[in-house]
Amino acid sequence: MTPDIAPATHPTPPAVPYGTPDTPRIAVRGEARLEVDPEIARITITVTARGKDRRETLADLTRRNTLALDLVKTYGDAVERLETSALTITPELGRHGRGERVRTHHGLVHITTELNDFTALGELTTALADLDLTRVDGPWWALRPDSPAHRTARQQAVREAVQRAREYAEALDTTLTALVELADTGAEDTHPRVPQSTRALSRAAYGAGPTEDEPAPLDLEPQRQHVHAQVNARFTMAPPRL
Repeated sequence: MTPDIAPATHPTPPAVPYGTPDTPRIAVRGEARLEVDPEIARITITVTARGKDRRETLADLTRRNTLALDLVKTYGDAVERLETSALTITPELGRHGRGERVRTHHGLVHITTELNDFTALGELTTALADLDLTRVDGPWWALRPDSPAHRTARQQAVREAVQRAREYAEALDTTLTALVELADTGAEDTHPRVPQSTRALSRAAYGAGPTEDEPAPLDLEPQRQHVHAQVNARFTMAPPRL
Protein backbone atom coordinates (compact mmCIF):
# COMPACT_ATOMS: atom_id res chain seq x y z
CA MET A 1 0.00 0.00 0.00
CA THR A 2 1.30 3.37 -0.95
CA PRO A 3 1.45 5.70 2.07
CA ASP A 4 -0.53 8.89 1.94
CA ILE A 5 1.63 11.91 1.28
CA ALA A 6 0.42 15.22 2.58
CA PRO A 7 0.62 18.03 0.06
CA ALA A 8 3.51 20.37 0.57
CA THR A 9 2.66 23.58 2.39
CA HIS A 10 4.47 26.86 2.05
CA PRO A 11 4.63 29.42 4.86
CA THR A 12 2.68 32.58 4.32
CA PRO A 13 5.09 35.33 3.36
CA PRO A 14 5.34 37.99 6.03
CA ALA A 15 3.59 41.26 5.46
CA VAL A 16 5.78 43.93 3.99
CA PRO A 17 5.72 46.83 6.47
CA TYR A 18 6.84 49.36 3.90
CA GLY A 19 4.38 48.53 1.17
CA THR A 20 4.99 47.32 -2.36
CA PRO A 21 5.86 49.04 -5.64
CA ASP A 22 2.16 48.99 -6.50
CA THR A 23 1.09 50.26 -3.07
CA PRO A 24 3.96 52.24 -1.58
CA ARG A 25 3.68 53.37 1.99
CA ILE A 26 4.96 56.47 3.69
CA ALA A 27 5.61 56.77 7.43
CA VAL A 28 5.74 60.14 9.19
CA ARG A 29 5.66 61.62 12.67
CA GLY A 30 3.43 64.49 13.72
CA GLU A 31 4.29 66.65 16.71
CA ALA A 32 2.80 69.63 18.55
CA ARG A 33 4.07 71.75 21.42
CA LEU A 34 1.85 74.30 23.12
CA GLU A 35 2.44 76.82 25.89
CA VAL A 36 -0.70 77.65 27.87
CA ASP A 37 -1.78 79.22 31.15
CA PRO A 38 -2.20 76.88 34.13
CA GLU A 39 -5.68 75.94 35.29
CA ILE A 40 -5.01 74.95 38.91
CA ALA A 41 -2.39 75.52 41.58
CA ARG A 42 -1.53 73.27 44.50
CA ILE A 43 -0.03 74.23 47.85
CA THR A 44 0.87 72.13 50.88
CA ILE A 45 0.32 73.34 54.44
CA THR A 46 2.26 71.97 57.40
CA VAL A 47 0.78 72.72 60.82
CA THR A 48 3.12 72.18 63.78
CA ALA A 49 2.72 71.87 67.54
CA ARG A 50 5.17 70.94 70.27
CA GLY A 51 5.13 70.63 74.03
CA LYS A 52 6.17 68.50 76.97
CA ASP A 53 2.76 67.01 77.58
CA ARG A 54 1.48 64.63 74.88
CA ARG A 55 -2.20 65.43 75.29
CA GLU A 56 -1.64 69.17 75.39
CA THR A 57 0.48 68.90 72.24
CA LEU A 58 -2.26 66.92 70.50
CA ALA A 59 -4.91 69.42 71.60
CA ASP A 60 -2.78 72.32 70.36
CA LEU A 61 -2.22 70.55 67.03
CA THR A 62 -5.95 69.90 66.67
CA ARG A 63 -6.73 73.55 67.28
CA ARG A 64 -4.15 74.78 64.77
CA ASN A 65 -5.26 72.22 62.18
CA THR A 66 -8.90 73.28 62.53
CA LEU A 67 -7.91 76.93 62.19
CA ALA A 68 -6.01 76.23 58.96
CA LEU A 69 -8.82 74.10 57.48
CA ASP A 70 -11.49 76.67 58.34
CA LEU A 71 -9.39 79.38 56.72
CA VAL A 72 -9.06 77.40 53.48
CA LYS A 73 -12.78 76.63 53.41
CA THR A 74 -13.68 80.33 53.54
CA TYR A 75 -12.55 80.59 49.90
CA GLY A 76 -15.50 78.48 48.74
CA ASP A 77 -15.56 77.46 45.07
CA ALA A 78 -11.99 78.68 44.53
CA VAL A 79 -10.88 75.55 46.40
CA GLU A 80 -11.21 72.42 44.25
CA ARG A 81 -9.56 69.96 46.61
CA LEU A 82 -8.73 69.91 50.30
CA GLU A 83 -7.35 66.87 52.07
CA THR A 84 -5.14 65.84 54.97
CA SER A 85 -2.23 63.81 53.63
CA ALA A 86 -0.36 62.93 56.86
CA LEU A 87 -0.49 63.23 60.65
CA THR A 88 2.39 62.48 63.02
CA ILE A 89 2.91 62.78 66.78
CA THR A 90 6.53 62.05 67.68
CA PRO A 91 8.10 61.91 71.18
CA GLU A 92 11.64 63.23 71.50
CA LEU A 93 13.80 61.46 74.06
CA GLY A 94 16.35 63.21 76.21
CA ARG A 95 19.96 62.88 75.11
CA HIS A 96 21.33 62.22 78.58
CA GLY A 97 20.39 59.90 81.40
CA ARG A 98 20.04 56.19 81.77
CA GLY A 99 16.29 55.97 81.40
CA GLU A 100 14.26 56.71 78.27
CA ARG A 101 12.64 59.96 79.33
CA VAL A 102 10.51 61.92 76.88
CA ARG A 103 11.81 65.45 76.56
CA THR A 104 9.09 66.87 74.32
CA HIS A 105 6.45 65.91 71.76
CA HIS A 106 6.29 67.10 68.14
CA GLY A 107 3.05 67.09 66.19
CA LEU A 108 2.66 67.64 62.43
CA VAL A 109 -0.33 67.74 60.08
CA HIS A 110 0.20 67.98 56.32
CA ILE A 111 -2.67 69.46 54.30
CA THR A 112 -2.90 69.62 50.51
CA THR A 113 -5.22 71.98 48.66
CA GLU A 114 -5.80 72.93 45.02
CA LEU A 115 -7.26 76.24 43.86
CA ASN A 116 -8.53 77.50 40.52
CA ASP A 117 -8.58 81.20 41.44
CA PHE A 118 -5.05 82.59 41.51
CA THR A 119 -6.06 85.86 43.16
CA ALA A 120 -7.56 83.85 46.00
CA LEU A 121 -4.40 81.74 45.99
CA GLY A 122 -2.24 84.75 46.81
CA GLU A 123 -4.59 85.87 49.58
CA LEU A 124 -4.84 82.39 51.09
CA THR A 125 -1.11 81.74 50.95
CA THR A 126 -0.41 84.99 52.77
CA ALA A 127 -3.08 84.35 55.42
CA LEU A 128 -1.83 80.82 56.07
CA ALA A 129 1.80 81.92 56.32
CA ASP A 130 0.71 84.48 58.92
CA LEU A 131 -0.50 81.73 61.27
CA ASP A 132 1.80 80.60 64.07
CA LEU A 133 3.83 77.42 63.49
CA THR A 134 2.36 77.01 60.01
CA ARG A 135 4.42 76.41 56.88
CA VAL A 136 3.23 76.80 53.28
CA ASP A 137 5.00 75.23 50.29
CA GLY A 138 4.28 75.88 46.64
CA PRO A 139 2.58 76.76 44.47
CA TRP A 140 2.71 73.93 41.95
CA TRP A 141 1.01 75.02 38.73
CA ALA A 142 -0.71 72.47 36.50
CA LEU A 143 -3.42 71.66 33.96
CA ARG A 144 -6.35 69.39 34.68
CA PRO A 145 -6.09 65.88 33.18
CA ASP A 146 -9.07 66.62 30.90
CA SER A 147 -7.85 70.07 29.90
CA PRO A 148 -8.82 71.14 26.34
CA ALA A 149 -5.14 71.97 25.80
CA HIS A 150 -4.32 68.25 25.59
CA ARG A 151 -6.99 67.69 22.92
CA THR A 152 -5.77 70.71 20.95
CA ALA A 153 -2.19 69.41 21.02
CA ARG A 154 -3.23 65.94 19.83
CA GLN A 155 -5.29 67.36 16.97
CA GLN A 156 -2.44 69.60 15.88
CA ALA A 157 -0.06 66.63 15.93
CA VAL A 158 -2.38 64.64 13.64
CA ARG A 159 -2.77 67.56 11.24
CA GLU A 160 0.99 67.98 11.11
CA ALA A 161 1.43 64.28 10.30
CA VAL A 162 -1.04 64.52 7.41
CA GLN A 163 0.58 67.69 6.09
CA ARG A 164 4.05 66.19 6.28
CA ALA A 165 2.92 63.05 4.43
CA ARG A 166 1.32 65.18 1.71
CA GLU A 167 4.52 67.16 1.27
CA TYR A 168 6.53 63.96 0.80
CA ALA A 169 3.97 62.68 -1.72
CA GLU A 170 4.05 65.98 -3.61
CA ALA A 171 7.83 65.74 -3.78
CA LEU A 172 7.32 62.46 -5.65
CA ASP A 173 4.65 64.01 -7.87
CA THR A 174 1.92 61.75 -6.46
CA THR A 175 -0.88 61.83 -3.88
CA LEU A 176 -1.91 60.02 -0.72
CA THR A 177 -4.56 57.34 -1.10
CA ALA A 178 -5.33 56.03 2.40
CA LEU A 179 -4.40 56.14 6.06
CA VAL A 180 -3.02 52.76 7.16
CA GLU A 181 -2.07 53.42 10.78
CA LEU A 182 -2.16 56.17 13.36
CA ALA A 183 -0.32 55.53 16.65
CA ASP A 184 -0.49 57.83 19.66
CA THR A 185 2.97 57.98 21.19
CA GLY A 186 1.94 60.23 24.04
CA ALA A 187 0.14 63.49 24.67
CA GLU A 188 0.95 64.88 28.09
CA ASP A 189 1.98 67.88 30.11
CA THR A 190 5.79 67.59 29.93
CA HIS A 191 6.34 70.19 32.61
CA PRO A 192 6.81 68.41 35.97
CA ARG A 193 4.48 69.29 38.83
CA VAL A 194 7.28 71.12 40.57
CA PRO A 195 7.62 74.90 40.75
CA GLN A 196 10.67 76.64 39.34
CA SER A 197 11.32 78.05 42.79
CA THR A 198 9.40 76.56 45.68
CA ARG A 199 9.08 78.97 48.58
CA ALA A 200 8.25 77.91 52.11
CA LEU A 201 6.39 80.62 53.97
CA SER A 202 6.12 80.41 57.73
CA ARG A 203 5.85 83.15 60.31
CA ALA A 204 7.40 80.94 62.98
CA ALA A 205 10.29 80.04 60.67
CA TYR A 206 11.32 83.69 60.42
CA GLY A 207 10.81 84.38 64.10
CA ALA A 208 8.12 86.98 63.52
CA GLY A 209 5.72 87.74 66.33
CA PRO A 210 2.02 88.51 66.08
CA THR A 211 1.03 91.63 64.18
CA GLU A 212 -2.10 93.73 64.41
CA ASP A 213 -2.31 94.47 60.68
CA GLU A 214 -2.85 91.74 58.14
CA PRO A 215 -0.03 91.40 55.59
CA ALA A 216 -0.64 92.37 51.98
CA PRO A 217 -1.55 89.39 49.74
CA LEU A 218 1.28 87.88 47.74
CA ASP A 219 1.25 88.66 44.03
CA LEU A 220 1.83 85.24 42.45
CA GLU A 221 2.61 85.05 38.73
CA PRO A 222 1.23 81.81 37.19
CA GLN A 223 3.80 79.63 35.47
CA ARG A 224 3.07 78.76 31.82
CA GLN A 225 2.54 75.06 31.11
CA HIS A 226 4.06 73.13 28.21
CA VAL A 227 1.88 70.54 26.48
CA HIS A 228 3.38 68.02 24.05
CA ALA A 229 1.68 65.53 21.71
CA GLN A 230 3.20 63.16 19.17
CA VAL A 231 1.77 60.61 16.72
CA ASN A 232 3.21 58.18 14.19
CA ALA A 233 1.23 57.71 10.98
CA ARG A 234 1.47 55.49 7.89
CA PHE A 235 -0.21 56.26 4.59
CA THR A 236 -0.40 54.61 1.21
CA MET A 237 0.11 56.65 -1.92
CA ALA A 238 -0.34 56.24 -5.63
CA PRO A 239 2.77 54.75 -7.31
CA PRO A 240 5.02 57.64 -8.35
CA ARG A 241 6.71 57.84 -11.73
CA LEU A 242 10.39 57.80 -10.94
